[in-house]
Amino acid sequence: MSSPALAEPQPGSKSETEALQVIKRNGSLVDFNPSKISVAVTKAFLAVEGDQAAGSARINSAVQEVTSQVVRAISRRLKAGGKVHIEDIQDQVELALMRAGEQKVARAYVLYREEHARQRALDEPVEAHPHLTVKKADGSIAPLDLGLMKQQVEQAATGLDGIDGESLVDDALRNLFDGIEETDVLSALIMTARGRIEREPDYSAVTARLLLEQLRLENARALDLSTELPLAELYPQALSAFIHAGIRYELLDDALAAFDLEVLGHALKPERDHQFGFLGLQTLYDRYFLHWNKARLELPQVFFMRVAMGLALREDDPNGRAIEFYELLSSFDYMASTPTLFNSGTRHSQLSSCYLTTVDDDLEGIYGAIRDNAMLSKWAGGTRTRLPHQRHQRRKPGRGAIPEGGERHRRGREPGRQAQGCRVRLPGKLAPGHRGIPGTAQEHRRRTPPHPRHEHRQLGAGPVDRTHARRRRLDPVFPQRRAGSARPDR
Repeated sequence: MSSPALAEPQPGSKSETEALQVIKRNGSLVDFNPSKISVAVTKAFLAVEGDQAAGSARINSAVQEVTSQVVRAISRRLKAGGKVHIEDIQDQVELALMRAGEQKVARAYVLYREEHARQRALDEPVEAHPHLTVKKADGSIAPLDLGLMKQQVEQAATGLDGIDGESLVDDALRNLFDGIEETDVLSALIMTARGRIEREPDYSAVTARLLLEQLRLENARALDLSTELPLAELYPQALSAFIHAGIRYELLDDALAAFDLEVLGHALKPERDHQFGFLGLQTLYDRYFLHWNKARLELPQVFFMRVAMGLALREDDPNGRAIEFYELLSSFDYMASTPTLFNSGTRHSQLSSCYLTTVDDDLEGIYGAIRDNAMLSKWAGGTRTRLPHQRHQRRKPGRGAIPEGGERHRRGREPGRQAQGCRVRLPGKLAPGHRGIPGTAQEHRRRTPPHPRHEHRQLGAGPVDRTHARRRRLDPVFPQRRAGSARPDR
């Protein structure tokens, strides 16, 4: 409910509150504004009555009365130019609601305060950096949470020896600057840890766990899930949210919605995420996970379950088979090919890796094969082309014959083979050994003979046989033979 739709009472005179100031939780001072009390009280009423009661005269009257009581109570307590803490104002609102007999609304207001207090506690830094600040997603500036960085490194290093968490955080801080994006702080930790893998192999696991934390936050924001849930609680919700979002974005097959997502969600095993090293998880993150608007929609175990669901679509017991496929994939006992990992469960379920196409000896066959190979390659398929019907394998018709349906003469096998190989050349850039296009500048440039005065420099002092298109040096003793050839026995 936006502010314009809420009640806007006119409680008390301006002289009663114009000199009052409010102490905010961060210690800053702002002018007292009764309309903010009206907005908060109206939200409490609507939480009980429903949004359809926004224009109710009874609610508007009650909001004005409660706001007036709060303003009078604060004005009596404070002299001109006094200051009041925001928590004291909210206490007065609760008291005014109780006195007005609005117990349900008072309870809704209490819950509203508790929810905001919990959210503030989450946003408060564990240990604020004395100098550096970060820019949040909403554009606000907050101190860098140094304590959160230490917690993330400590959790990533659990059970691993040879990890120096303090120096890892210190090195990461050297790569930060004031006003950095909040999401880039974790990326700095990942980059710093990755640089230590050659020094200590255990840093591969640390880097993978930090990347997994980054993926968890990115996935929760993309699917509108809580960023505070641990993976064990997040995974069942993430699978269901991903399937519905993927269908909505037209990334997934609609048939996946028929699976029992609750059963499959509880079959996921978050602990298997720790089997990944950094390189493996980074490869999945960069190339395999489905994404929307540059945000990954899949977590590792959700990814494996999506592949398993796509493989089980035609099974008699799709849910049971999907769980069996998932167990094989997530345990690394078996790994499907790249096209299967890419496409299983999507709207283009091309699961095979290799394809053999046969080309017919006509334009439709040649260019149809080019199109088919291009589309197969687009969806991660390897292609080989078989040419059993090409004209170069038949004696007739050959070069110079008249093709069916046209009056121009054949040029043999070359045009078709070039088309099948997709050898596209820009003007002026011919392939090595290419004869050129007859009648063009390219052809003339290639066929222009060298200047006569350069002939002997190129061919040597021997006589030149000008009867051949290609000049060659002749043997001075036996001019009928090429120089260097074997002489007849004497």
